[in-house]
Amino acid sequence: MSVKSREIMSIENLNLKFDSTHVLKDVSLSIEKHRVTAIIGPSGSGKSSLLRCLNRMVDLTPTSKTDGAVYFEGGDILSCDCDEVKLRQNIGMVFQKPNPFPRSIYDNVAYGPRLRGVKDRSQLDEIVQRALKGAALWSEVSNRLEDSALELSGGQQQRLCIARSLAVRPQILLMDEPCSALDPAATTRVEDLISQLRNDITVVLVTHNLQQAARASDYTAFLLGGELVEFGETEDIFTNPQDQRTDDYVTGRFG
Repeated sequence: MSVKSREIMSIENLNLKFDSTHVLKDVSLSIEKHRVTAIIGPSGSGKSSLLRCLNRMVDLTPTSKTDGAVYFEGGDILSCDCDEVKLRQNIGMVFQKPNPFPRSIYDNVAYGPRLRGVKDRSQLDEIVQRALKGAALWSEVSNRLEDSALELSGGQQQRLCIARSLAVRPQILLMDEPCSALDPAATTRVEDLISQLRNDITVVLVTHNLQQAARASDYTAFLLGGELVEFGETEDIFTNPQDQRTDDYVTGRFG
């Protein structure tokens, strides 16, 4: 089945500049629903910048300028009339370092639903439990929901941040090197979680770890110098790349 037939997001001729620095250059690719798409490339290739364009977090940098289009739910999210708050509810994000709020575990997960007007405690309880189960964390914290989130281990904090995103039922979850600050055991837990999440949502994963991309993703995009060199099924990218630059990168000849 082609990517196009199950497309949830389409990126077309996307350019990004910070002042005079051209960060992304005519990037075009499709994101398939309920699949994991990895974005790989050496440092400075534009991976995280591309991710931040997909929910307009790049707009928080005053010098940023984009052109091209990113289509989601039938509209171009780069258009000036896009509701950024609603967009970021539909397209959540998990960052490189865990960033739980200095509040209880419960309040971290309930934060988004409360912002959306959910006040009923029983409804919030249900949302919190569902999100923590979705992040494979419920069994570890169910009896300590009022404890500070800052008391959790690094891996648990990252899964809590994933739960916080899941609580508002996003359609897409963007993950920017979510395991780079974690130990190998915690990394394995998060990778297992990513595999489970594809059953319910779409994941776009930026990673510098090629083994992680190979293990966790269905599709892989290789960026180099802000350009999309190659995009396709992960197995093909790693075993039968069509571009010599891709082959050089995935075999460790540079990067």
